[in-house]
Amino acid sequence: MNVDINLLYAGAALAGTASALLYLRGKHWADAALAFAAGISLAALLAAPATLTASGSAGPLALDTTGAGIVPSDALASALAQLPSTPRNALIEIKGHGLQEAQWRDMPVRRVQWQPSNEGLLWLDFPRTLPLGRSFALTVRRGTPQAGWRLQLLAENGQLLAEARAGDAVAEALSVQWQPPMAETMVLQARLLDKDGKTAAQGPVPLRVLDAIPLQVQGRFGAPSFDTRVLNQLLTDSNSIIDWQTTLGKSLTRSEEARAPLVHPNLLVADAAWLESGGLRGALAQAAQGMPVLVLGGNAGDAALWQRELGLKLAPQSATTEREDMRHLLLSGATLDFAAGAQIPAAGGAWQAFARDKDGKPWLWQREWQKGRLLWLGVRDWHRHAISEPAALGQWWQQVLDMAALGSLQKVRWLEAEPMPLPGLRTELCAQGVAAGGAVSVGQEAMRWQARSERADAACVAFWPRAAGWLALNSQDTESAVFVYSVEDWPAWQAALRHDATARYASRSAQPVARLPRAGSAAAAPAAVADTQQAWACAVPRWLLGLAFASSLLLLWWRERR
Repeated sequence: MNVDINLLYAGAALAGTASALLYLRGKHWADAALAFAAGISLAALLAAPATLTASGSAGPLALDTTGAGIVPSDALASALAQLPSTPRNALIEIKGHGLQEAQWRDMPVRRVQWQPSNEGLLWLDFPRTLPLGRSFALTVRRGTPQAGWRLQLLAENGQLLAEARAGDAVAEALSVQWQPPMAETMVLQARLLDKDGKTAAQGPVPLRVLDAIPLQVQGRFGAPSFDTRVLNQLLTDSNSIIDWQTTLGKSLTRSEEARAPLVHPNLLVADAAWLESGGLRGALAQAAQGMPVLVLGGNAGDAALWQRELGLKLAPQSATTEREDMRHLLLSGATLDFAAGAQIPAAGGAWQAFARDKDGKPWLWQREWQKGRLLWLGVRDWHRHAISEPAALGQWWQQVLDMAALGSLQKVRWLEAEPMPLPGLRTELCAQGVAAGGAVSVGQEAMRWQARSERADAACVAFWPRAAGWLALNSQDTESAVFVYSVEDWPAWQAALRHDATARYASRSAQPVARLPRAGSAAAAPAAVADTQQAWACAVPRWLLGLAFASSLLLLWWRERR
């Protein structure tokens, strides 16, 4: 049978007050005082938290999370069970790296005493899903920088795919890159070697390589060039749908029709010569409707037109400083040298530098134009790298397209799950383009999307993985998958994630827990009672309250016996 504890406090105080009134009717002043003191001390004793120490302050609740896993030890589980019943100003003493984010979410916010340490921690950063044609990049950061260590990326059969070395200098992080050859679902391996060549850590790196959604690109050029020819080949090799037109003479145009209708074009690419010859008005109309326009400014000649129509100030390049104006871009370990355009833009007004080379010199500018935007590519002669550095050139153009083109329309966009899903640990998965209440299947379990206040543009679902491995996802006829790690995988990374989650919990504990209700509201009375009880508990220690209650009853009994 559950009894409201507030009734016990009130009952003890009421009993003492009633007894004191009865003694007052008989004019037994001392007995009335003793009865009243006994009732009030008993009520305060019941209100005082059990964790009060002799000094009258709340004692810290110790959480020893050293070596903690998904299932806490008996001592840690007992301490976590006491946490919800502790006062709001109670102190939690955390030993170790703390708990996982999903575990902290179930705990009320309390003050934290914690000494964080990065010793022996690892952080891994890599994409879980990658379109075909992109480079996969893995970055590993160590809690304590070291010299001479190596990072290796291994295939599923153990073959070495990529390697990075720290050298003799002390390094905190290393990165490796690899180009997947085909679309498939795989589980790579990452291995860390110390300076002596011994394995310091190794674990799985899941990756899903998907067929890229083809870009839909319009190309308009006022004169043929090797640059546009190379760009056409790069787009064709990436399976893009291109509508290409090149002016060969005064009344002669070579056209390359798109292999499929351009339903949702992602980008209009035009050289400055075509725009200056009469195409600018149509390009601006497309930009006003939301289409990005990428201007290849290498052959710009009419500076007055760009200043008058777009507010872009161009300055002719000096022949004596052509080598000094080269742009140097570092890609995949290779440095690409690009010559600047004949007319160099000057940032100002609505135009701003959008990308810079390794020396800090701008090579891409942009400005907003109603619903869309205009971009100016201020380098030329990239065709010179098509034979010597084809991979680096392709990566550079991929960067340009990522910055310039609109994203492809997708019915459902799956967002990456937690950094490291584990069996038995609550995992949250979110997606864009789905409605709250819609059906989603996680493995063999049917669930419903739920709205999240912190994710206005997406819906989420929470689940508890049962086993390690790939877990299939399906919603609205679109499929995805999430990889569940084993509890033995990457212990240093698990500790680092617990470290980060505990740091976030400690930062939340420094903020106000909740806004107090307004005076006179229905919630104000319970809050005031709790605050009064907490004030009593902090003012007088429990042992003194018990002594006062026992002394009052003994004195009252002694006087009654007389």
